[in-house]
Amino acid sequence: MANEEKSLCVIQNNESQDVEFYKQAYEQEKARAASLAGRLADAKNEADNLQFQLDRIKNNPVWKASKPMRQAMHWGLRNYRRVRNLGGPRGIARKLRQKKIEAQAKKQHGTASFPTPEQAQMQRETVFPRMVKISILVPLYNTPLNFLDEMIQSVQAQTYQNWELCLADGSDATFASVKERCGEWVAKDNRIRYKKLEKNEGIAGNTNECYAMATGEYIGLFDHDDVLHPAVLYEYVKVINEQGADYIYCDETTFKGDSINNMITLHFKPDFAPDNLRANNYICHFSVFSRKLLEGTELFRSGFDGSQDHDMILRLTANAKKVVHVPKLLYYWRSHKGSVASDISAKPYAIAAAKGAVADHLTRCGFKNFEIKSTRAFDTIFEIKYEILSEDKVSILIPNKDHVEDLRRCIDSIKERTTYSNYEILVIENNSTQQETVDYYQTLEGQENITVVMYQGEFNYATINNVGARAATGKYLLLLNNDTQVISMNWIENMLMYAQRPDVGAVGAKLYYSDKTIQHAGVVVGLGAHRTAGHTHYKINYDNLGYMGKLCYAQNVSAVTGACLMVKKSLYDELGGLDENFQIALNDVDFCLRIRKKGYLNVFTPFAELYHFESASRGIDIVDEAKAKRYEKESAHFREKWKDVLTKGDPYYNPNFSLDYSDYSLAIKN
Repeated sequence: MANEEKSLCVIQNNESQDVEFYKQAYEQEKARAASLAGRLADAKNEADNLQFQLDRIKNNPVWKASKPMRQAMHWGLRNYRRVRNLGGPRGIARKLRQKKIEAQAKKQHGTASFPTPEQAQMQRETVFPRMVKISILVPLYNTPLNFLDEMIQSVQAQTYQNWELCLADGSDATFASVKERCGEWVAKDNRIRYKKLEKNEGIAGNTNECYAMATGEYIGLFDHDDVLHPAVLYEYVKVINEQGADYIYCDETTFKGDSINNMITLHFKPDFAPDNLRANNYICHFSVFSRKLLEGTELFRSGFDGSQDHDMILRLTANAKKVVHVPKLLYYWRSHKGSVASDISAKPYAIAAAKGAVADHLTRCGFKNFEIKSTRAFDTIFEIKYEILSEDKVSILIPNKDHVEDLRRCIDSIKERTTYSNYEILVIENNSTQQETVDYYQTLEGQENITVVMYQGEFNYATINNVGARAATGKYLLLLNNDTQVISMNWIENMLMYAQRPDVGAVGAKLYYSDKTIQHAGVVVGLGAHRTAGHTHYKINYDNLGYMGKLCYAQNVSAVTGACLMVKKSLYDELGGLDENFQIALNDVDFCLRIRKKGYLNVFTPFAELYHFESASRGIDIVDEAKAKRYEKESAHFREKWKDVLTKGDPYYNPNFSLDYSDYSLAIKN
């Protein structure tokens, strides 16, 4: 009986402790909700006051009378901003250089890139172990005859000749000439197959009719008004044989008029990047894939007309064993009135269809409660907000030596602007000598979520962060420089939504210098004078869209800067933290490459924004001769350690880009 009473007592005590725990948690959440409600109310009051003042100004007779002067002023400001967005005189010079390089590059990627007669003969005579048949599907609808002829001729010109061209014609009675012309082509070449449809089934339905005619092992999707490079099938069959590719795509360009040399936009793509693809159908043309990928699924789904290709690419690449990007410009997308290449607004339903395609894909991948929003770059370039599955503790590691004002600004910005509540700050102190630093640390000691961790060895950025990581109690680590300042209030959420995914390693933020030019927007391996690593879009103005809108959506990258990097603590520990052989530089890039080697993705998100007053705390290495030598030593070590990666090239940075510039300038072949 005594034992029963004792057990009952223990249960009651445990229940009492549980009640107290949940009561405290409730009170904490209640206080947090009240604080957020108060901040929201303050913001609403401020907005209401500003709106009242704005209405009063607009109704003022003087304001109305000054409209012509304001219009002239705004014209001047718009043009000033255009110059400013280029980055002033240096930016204008950069833009002029880009234009010059692009003009030269266009000459290399047009008809000048076609194989010579000797090369064409060699390609035609090449016998691969797998001489797969490729069925090229082309849905026709009211196709102008000159476009039809050029399209068919570009297929017939292929140096790899085991193909068939499947044409399904949904043209109306006003374009009866399409049937007649196709009949002429079929009579000349038995590899061309044609079917006149009873009615137009739309892009999806017409393409599915093409697929029903196909007999090839691989399927290629081709638009009725576009042009293929004569070596594209040869290049594709080559990677099918060499790499076992079951999904292949290439680089592409839009062109106008009667010549593919009249190029408008050259789109050089990264290798397969799932986060890029979710935010933006960067793959687009020219997709060729194994017929086996369609087993158990449809080619095009009519519910996604207008974005049927994005839906198909998301489904098929998710199932593919080997997606291969051929980094050559092999597809020419004609821009003309009414085409999507000319203007997405020509087909507004495509925007809704694209969001639906991405939503369907994310749901199939197990994601719930996500949001998909168009960005300022383009209506079909998306910001995806993933659900935060669990508000786990994030440990923010900030190495510091003196520079109290930098540290104070950093910590104050975290406390004042961060909406995520479950975090701790660990300041890793490294041999400060100033009394004001000691005094400031004492003010931090009384704050429950801030700890000062002591490290007394020589300065080694990797070692300092590793010491901080060992003291951290969070599920996630957030490496942060002391010379940063938070801009986005939901910066932690925007990083955590990726870091929580089981397939993601490191997540990096968008960082600006004090003049709002970009300091970091992802790291490219091999970029820069040392051929180690460099930041893309460096010193570009903050509101620039970036190359093909890259500054407006989250994407996969090889590496992100350690100035603001989030990673699971378990993964950090598994990798042994930062490599302490890289005392000053490249330890973050090395860490990210080791993450990639383990099979994880690294992500850069432009929706977590901070200022980074770079090198304010330690000085610029290359100014000091000893530091410059140390940097070169670490660079040499990096180049040796990652020789294979550097030789192969960054998979997320097209080899057609120059490694001398960070602005996606094209490389010019000698």
